Amino acid sequence: MNSIDLIIFDCDGVLVDSEIIASEVEAELLTEAGYPISTEEMAERFAGMTWHNTLLAIEKEADIPISASLLGRVETILDQRLALDVQLIDGVKPMLAQLKLPHCICSNSTTARLSLMLSKVGIKAHFGKHIYSARDLGEDRVKPKPDIFLHGAKQFGIDPSRVLVIEDSVHGVHGAVAAGMRVVGFTGASHTYPSHADKLTEAGAETVISRMSALPGVIAALSEWSETLIA
Repeated sequence: MNSIDLIIFDCDGVLVDSEIIASEVEAELLTEAGYPISTEEMAERFAGMTWHNTLLAIEKEADIPISASLLGRVETILDQRLALDVQLIDGVKPMLAQLKLPHCICSNSTTARLSLMLSKVGIKAHFGKHIYSARDLGEDRVKPKPDIFLHGAKQFGIDPSRVLVIEDSVHGVHGAVAAGMRVVGFTGASHTYPSHADKLTEAGAETVISRMSALPGVIAALSEWSETLIA
């Protein structure tokens, strides 16, 4: 197993506590539209997916038409809520300060939303130009497809097998595994649920953490294990 040369972070639910806000907004509007769903179920089933793909999945499952106006309504309301309420995940700043390896963000959120959230919580400058949105690659290339992870690795010229991804969603873990990358699952955001860690492990995460303060030690342990295997 190769050593780790690059860390890729998802954003929503990993660096910023935004998934719970998205789940609240989306569950409320879906319920109003005739598809009753709780915030908790929304988070468990659809965290990590784009709103567009969530609506497609619900239409297919429920066989009910979902108004196209919901697309724009959710995006507008969610941006307003995020601008007011999004918070940094506990422990992110100290963790980033300890991180020695190159690192970047690969997210399904739009570039504009990433800028909004990361600016509000004060870590946008830390990542500089290394903030990548799958939506910039194309709406058909978002997670759980591996494209954005491969794009991130390519920017650093690093082989996917030498990349470690930090993900909170099953869809994101699937995308990282499909890219040939190693994955650490994260369950420390407000949208976590009882079987969260188990589902991330089943999807392919090597280990799961619930506190960002644990990440530097986990990276060191996984790197040491890789070097031992190579030796």
